[in-house]
Parts: sequence; structure tokens; C-alpha cells
Amino acid sequence: MTVRLLTPESMFQPVPYHHVAIGTGSRQIHVAGQIARDGEANRIATGDLTGQVVQALRNTARGLAGAGATFSDVVRLRFFVTEWSPDKADAFMAGIEKVVEELELPQPLPPVSLIGVDYLFEPDVLVEVEAFAVLD
Repeated sequence: MTVRLLTPESMFQPVPYHHVAIGTGSRQIHVAGQIARDGEANRIATGDLTGQVVQALRNTARGLAGAGATFSDVVRLRFFVTEWSPDKADAFMAGIEKVVEELELPQPLPPVSLIGVDYLFEPDVLVEVEAFAVLD
């Protein structure tokens, strides 16, 4: 297997992701920030963080597939969320949970960062996802 996910016993737990990913392949895939737009750039789930997380992850899966990868090849996910506060955590996690089976997201997830930002490049974009994967 190209990617091994782990959480050493001495690291903070429980969290819904692994703290460490080891990629042994030589081909790297970097999926740029994906947002809640369909293939024709139509806005999806305007004003709905959960719905935007769902669509952004679906778009990320499409980007990975285009490079011959899946979420099982991902060594890191990075989320940017506008005006983040802890009270948004349930809506954010609900978006992930809605596509766990559909997109075959590893559970726990690979290493994840959630970064709160004031705004993204357009006012209706609530979340952006970046993925980093490794293949042999």
C-alpha cells in the first residue's frame, strides 16, 4: 500500500483523523482548492456549510480520480472555512459524514487541518478543500 495512516499512542486522541500519514510512492498528486461548484461552475448549497463541504469533497474526489487516485491515496487534507467558530463544527462534520460511504473516505480520515479564514475568493464560498496524495 502506498499510504499508511497512523496515530502514535502518545498523540492527542480521540480525533476523527490520523495524526500521521506515510507515503511511499513516487508520484505526488496535489488537488487545488475545491469549492461548492458543479462542472458548469454553478453555485451549490449557497449559505449551507454542510452542503458546501459535501460538494467540495465530491469535487476533490473527481480531481483525485482524474489523476488515477482515490481518497485512500490521500496523505493530507486541508480545509479553509470562512468565519470559523466552534459552533460550526457540527455542520462541518455533517458534510463529511454525508459522503463517507459515497466517496469511500477512510475512517479515521488522513491528517486534516481546518483553517479558519475571514473570507475566500468569492463571498458565497464557505469552504475550500485541498488534497495531497501519493501513488507508486
